[in-house]
Amino acid sequence: MLVRIAHLATRHPRTILLAAALLAVLCGVFGASVTSHMKTGGFTSSDAESTQVSRLVADNFGGAEPDLILLVHDDAGADSAAAKATGARLVDTLRSRGDVIGIQSYWNTPQPLSSALRSTDGKSALVLGYITGEETAAQKVAGEIAEQVVGTRDGVTVDEGGASSVYHEVNEQITHDLAVAESVAIPLSFIVLILVFGSLVAAFLPLAVGIFAILTTLAILRTLTVFTDVSIFALNLTTALGLALAIDYSLFIVSRYREELGNGLEVEAAVVRAVQTAGRTVLYSALTVALSVAALGVFNLYFLKSFAYAGIAVVAAAAAASILVLPAALMLLGHRVNAGDLRKPLGRLLGRTPHADLAPEQTFWYRTVQRVMRYAAPVAIAIIVLLLAVGSPFLGVKFGYPDDRVLNASASATSRTVGDALRSDFRSNAATNVMVVLDGYHADPAAVGDYAAALSKVPGVAGVLSGGGVYSGGMRASAGPPQMTNGTGAFLTVATTVDPFSAAGKTQLAQLRDVRSPGPALFGGAAAINVDALDALGARLPLAGALVVLATFVVLFLFTGSVLLPLKALVLNTLSLTAAFGAMVWIFQDGHLSGVLGSDATGYLVPTMPILMFCLAFGMSMDYEVFLLSRIREEWLASSGRTAADSNRAVALGVARTGKIFTAAALLMAIVMAAMVTSKVSFIQMMGLGLTLTVLADATLIRGLLAPALMRLMGTANWWAPAPLARLHAKIGLREDESASGTAESGKHELAGRT
Repeated sequence: MLVRIAHLATRHPRTILLAAALLAVLCGVFGASVTSHMKTGGFTSSDAESTQVSRLVADNFGGAEPDLILLVHDDAGADSAAAKATGARLVDTLRSRGDVIGIQSYWNTPQPLSSALRSTDGKSALVLGYITGEETAAQKVAGEIAEQVVGTRDGVTVDEGGASSVYHEVNEQITHDLAVAESVAIPLSFIVLILVFGSLVAAFLPLAVGIFAILTTLAILRTLTVFTDVSIFALNLTTALGLALAIDYSLFIVSRYREELGNGLEVEAAVVRAVQTAGRTVLYSALTVALSVAALGVFNLYFLKSFAYAGIAVVAAAAAASILVLPAALMLLGHRVNAGDLRKPLGRLLGRTPHADLAPEQTFWYRTVQRVMRYAAPVAIAIIVLLLAVGSPFLGVKFGYPDDRVLNASASATSRTVGDALRSDFRSNAATNVMVVLDGYHADPAAVGDYAAALSKVPGVAGVLSGGGVYSGGMRASAGPPQMTNGTGAFLTVATTVDPFSAAGKTQLAQLRDVRSPGPALFGGAAAINVDALDALGARLPLAGALVVLATFVVLFLFTGSVLLPLKALVLNTLSLTAAFGAMVWIFQDGHLSGVLGSDATGYLVPTMPILMFCLAFGMSMDYEVFLLSRIREEWLASSGRTAADSNRAVALGVARTGKIFTAAALLMAIVMAAMVTSKVSFIQMMGLGLTLTVLADATLIRGLLAPALMRLMGTANWWAPAPLARLHAKIGLREDESASGTAESGKHELAGRT
């Protein structure tokens, strides 16, 4: 297959490049509007109990679960004439719209209910509402309302918060952050490519393929929005992943093409050979990454599903461009791929004489690997201990649902201002109340009051609002709103003083569920959403992990024909991810480096991020594993004795020939991923930093030191497989022609070496 693709590229290079250019333009135009069609939710299952409660409250109780919170602040006090006038104006503004219901205000709510809507210092008060419609429309409405009401007038400041406002501002922030990240990543990547290749022309090729992948990615995401919900958060990662993989893949192919030219091959033969060898590596790498990302599709959350859909498409686009479009460009360029060599003028400027390319045995990587293999056991033990030590904080990981605190304080987001005020200045947080629905309950109304009284006795409950009365500490404080009981059932609001996303919030919810209810009770609100989200993730996590491991093992077996090398790769990936996850807990959960990153430690991590990082990092780490093993395997197949010494030499030569390239590729990918750290959304920062650390550790400690040490210890067993599997690989294992001639003979040697 790869040979046919290579010949297609060499025979019709101009046609392929013109078609690619036209496709890039069309994709750019079509994908330009993608952000307006994406969503910012998807963290909970559509069939979760908390989701059902939200629907029931919205449909049957007039939207009594507020997702729009307006904070009115006046230094003269919330009861000042200016504050009262502002409150009345806000209520009139909301009522004038047909898409906001369930409007409540401190100034028109009777005592003692109004006290919950005023801050403890008396200077701030709230106006609440519920925006109708699906979440994307609600977020747009929140943005429109913010433009109307947010700001300072007559000494009174109005800020907007609530779930719809949070998601709207996160959407706006991510769109801005994406532009910033790309403006940082693309120029830096070009500089590194120039340093790697020396040639301006060669450096431009991977970047051009990367830009093509970004434009294709935008169009793919836009197309997906027509058929399914796609999370706005997928935009950052899929464009970053598309750019990173496109640069990686084209870097491998361009490097191999230049190497083959240096070996004396003609242009067409060098292109074909580069696609046969490096193209095969790209194909396997893309397959591994795509299968790893596809595992996200097993989760019943469209936040993760959208990454699966988009990730597969992006990997396919990057790989296709690298093995078809790039070879066409190389065919037209020929030897001009080395044009614009900056090393000679820079050398003259610095007074240095450029030296000829070193033989593999003379390189830094070859000497390093030889030293590592001389002390293989101590090196392996030391690195494993180091990675486990760095990963140890992950043993204390805690997970929680994202709220307004995912927006950095420096983001100047009004929803963050409101959230901070609700947590610090009010007796209870109106955004995190527990909602209880007795759906279809029509029995004794007094029983609802008794139930509310029992709920109010649970530790951490500030009060319970119900149709049977308002209760605090088991005592009835006043009559309750009659609209909380109707023909559809009964609805109760439990005001809580604990963080709903913390362990205390989970414990309190369990205690509330344990209170005997007069009828079947359904629980919603922030704490229930958090528990439902964690349960949904936990239920599918073993399946996703098993699929990633199985897919990786199968692909690497097909690639190498070995059983032990895939197992080694799985262990190494697990170690690098363990270290990255430990660092994320230390930095984001425990709050170290918060001042540097501008993020706030909440004491827990967003649970979807480690899952997303696991699938993505597992696939990206295999990118370098496949590239390294491809050259080691070439050297092993070329050896005659198939002894332990031959295996060690194959490892050293394989690392020597690829060390510079895969470390450059890792640096380029790290630049792209690290650009996400500039985001002002904390879990985007965490994802970017976590993937950056994983990639860098993988390309240095793991592939450069630990992998050679372990392969030295395993010796010829590296290439072992049971006889039945060896015969299976001989039949179905995908391979390129190992040389211009004698492929069948190479296959015989390979099978003999394994059996």
